[in-house]
Amino acid sequence: MAMLLLGIEPAAADPKYAGIVVDAKTGKVLYSEDADSLRYPASLTKMMTLYLTFEALESGRLSLDSPVPVSAHAASQPPSKLGVRPGGAVTVEQAILALVTRSANDMATALAERVGGSEDRFAQMMTTKARALGMTRTTYRNANGLPNTAQMTTARDQARLGIALRQHFPQYYGYFSTRVFKFGKQTIGNHNRLVGTVRGVDGIKTGYTRAAGFNLATSAELDGRSIVGVVLGGSSSASRDAQMRKLVATYLPKASKGATSNLIAQARSVAPPPAAASVPVPVQPQPGIRAAVTEVVAEAELPTSAPAPSARMPQEKLAGASAYAAEPTSQGAAAAVAAAMSRPSVTAPPRAPEPARQMASRDEEPVVTDKLTTASTRASASQKLPEGWVVQIGVSDSKDRAMDMLESAQGKVGHALRSAKPFAVAVNTGGSQVYRARFGGFDDQKSAVNACNALKKKGVQCWAAQQ
Repeated sequence: MAMLLLGIEPAAADPKYAGIVVDAKTGKVLYSEDADSLRYPASLTKMMTLYLTFEALESGRLSLDSPVPVSAHAASQPPSKLGVRPGGAVTVEQAILALVTRSANDMATALAERVGGSEDRFAQMMTTKARALGMTRTTYRNANGLPNTAQMTTARDQARLGIALRQHFPQYYGYFSTRVFKFGKQTIGNHNRLVGTVRGVDGIKTGYTRAAGFNLATSAELDGRSIVGVVLGGSSSASRDAQMRKLVATYLPKASKGATSNLIAQARSVAPPPAAASVPVPVQPQPGIRAAVTEVVAEAELPTSAPAPSARMPQEKLAGASAYAAEPTSQGAAAAVAAAMSRPSVTAPPRAPEPARQMASRDEEPVVTDKLTTASTRASASQKLPEGWVVQIGVSDSKDRAMDMLESAQGKVGHALRSAKPFAVAVNTGGSQVYRARFGGFDDQKSAVNACNALKKKGVQCWAAQQ
């Protein structure tokens, strides 16, 4: 009775609901409720579509300017969509932005056909990649999340994917914080209304179908702490957003301030399986699947034990919207979009200099090239990467060019990098190497961001992250 007087319903009142909050640095589960129960991902599916797109960008198979043809099949996808006609084309970057902001179903399908050759084959690649990342209960059947009874996931699996996107593709992760995307005469606001309104939130993705309910995966980073939260099966966008705001406010202050660990091992590219008949919906974790697909070993298992609250935010009744429609937009949501449009849009993340190559898997040992000694040595207990915050300015297939980039950047800004330590991290991948040009030795996020801002003013693209 007291709970009802407070306007709070018990968790059992919404059987679709599932949620989890994970410390993105340690893998500790801070909150969990039905985190391993099967649910429909809806447009959270596009997180994996973007993961495979980022992988193709980093391997050099695509560039941000590569054309993405729009087939009749892609153009025929129901809204939400960008609306490009059959035979038209967009760039990879435009397709990425359309997925992040409008959650465009046509662009997800177009990317799938560009990367995988066909959407069916791409869906097989998605499921294979999910297994390689340790997402043992996730099955994909399409690239956009439109209704398919065999396309299932869990809150825990989506949290794992959210962490993987941040850790594996820091050079592209900034796209998720884009608040406004302009395409032709269209000005498109981000469906994720927490971006720009909740301190620390920098993405990731919303989702909705009638069967799934209202879904949201959210990443937040503030004062050296970082979490990824997932809410599945909300009964309205407002109650879902309110629940996520509550989770961020409650659990972000409880997250660790220690150094970031690679919780999700970098998955090797695995060829998709041959076309096959429909696979039954998974009903339980599949033992041994990770060993059969890849050598990847995740350091953190995101354990099931975690505190569950005695009650959640009240869930409102499901709106009678089409299963294929975009999320219903309330007057408050429209105001939020209008407000976002009045502010400067987030600058797109820097492009990785070509030729870029696939990131290293966890079992490949990095090489450290230190500008102060101009020697290449294996990373060891006595030769470690600089700790704390770093600023990356580019990637090159040549050690000399990486060091030249660092030297040039330091010469341009001088004072802002006076105490920074330039170094290049080289990673072996299939017999070749890619060198990441970085400045290290920043004590905190503020000093790293200030240095990056100084570089940008001089025309040097960069991003700051905790090592």
